[in-house]
Amino acid sequence: MIDARRLDRRVRIERPVPDPSLTGAGSGSWVTVADRVPASVMDMLPSRGERPAEGMTVATRPARVRMRFRSDVTSAMRLVDVTWGVDGRVMQIITVPAELGRREGLEFMVEDYSPAGNRA
Repeated sequence: MIDARRLDRRVRIERPVPDPSLTGAGSGSWVTVADRVPASVMDMLPSRGERPAEGMTVATRPARVRMRFRSDVTSAMRLVDVTWGVDGRVMQIITVPAELGRREGLEFMVEDYSPAGNRA
């Protein structure tokens, strides 16, 4: 079901680790679950990708990801595109991963965020 030729990206799967200190709320970090996992990242067609979020306009870039089956991927994780050997696009998993076939693959949606408008 998963065509290996279409797994043309390499991603790092990361999970959040909360800061255990009393003053560390919101300052957790990310730890690597798996590195250089073959995946297919297919951007969705643009359609109203900008929306206001707490008074600031945020542009989202949704994509569909497919990879070989892994039982340890959850919607609390994120992916980092490391195809070119450096950290690239950071994508938050926004849906529960769906099993393809009989544990042959996974498919889920991701989004990366960036402020909309002029960055100057």
